[in-house]
Amino acid sequence: MLGWLVDLLLKLDPAVALVLVFLLPALEASIFLGFVLPGETAVVVGGFLAYEGKVPLWAVFAAAILGAILGDSVGYEVGKKWGDALLDKAPKRFVKPVHIVQGKQLINRLGGQAVFAGRWTAVLRALVPSLCGTAKMPYRTFLLWNAIGGVTWAAAFILIGYLAGTAWDRIEGYANAAGYVLFGALLVAAVGFALWHRRRQAKKDAETEVEMAAEVRSEETQRS
Repeated sequence: MLGWLVDLLLKLDPAVALVLVFLLPALEASIFLGFVLPGETAVVVGGFLAYEGKVPLWAVFAAAILGAILGDSVGYEVGKKWGDALLDKAPKRFVKPVHIVQGKQLINRLGGQAVFAGRWTAVLRALVPSLCGTAKMPYRTFLLWNAIGGVTWAAAFILIGYLAGTAWDRIEGYANAAGYVLFGALLVAAVGFALWHRRRQAKKDAETEVEMAAEVRSEETQRS
């Protein structure tokens, strides 16, 4: 399917290709298209079209950035209104329960920074905006990190297509692999932080119990 998409983008009228550069990132989180077609493919091809002189580079930037920010904002609203009920009805083939759990854990650990981190992996890019809405993250916080993530993500993948020239497809594959490595690293970091926090809390609880026991013994001694 990705090969078909790339061929289509390269053969289309430049104006129509720009529309798809906007639409694919916009639909990733709003209708969960990211589980089937990762938006960065269209963005990289858009950078290559700019390299070929078929479309202005600034137009590719504008289309990709607007698509990323607006699409994630729609995904946030979807999560805010329907949340877990909608995710439970999604096809398990594409929206696996483990992905939902991982996305929520990432949001709980990182807060607004999870929006930025989730932008770099296709699975989280489709899930995190709606999970942020479900978790009732303040929209100002979400929008700030959504904008930062959308701008940097779009710029990175556009430049991959633009600077790599005819080797864009190979470089894009490396970039996708790097995204999954980043996802794994973030997941390990989140689990590690959770374990560290649990141990720290357990230590505090134990110290509190010791102090309370000492106070009780001191009060009993004074009464006797």
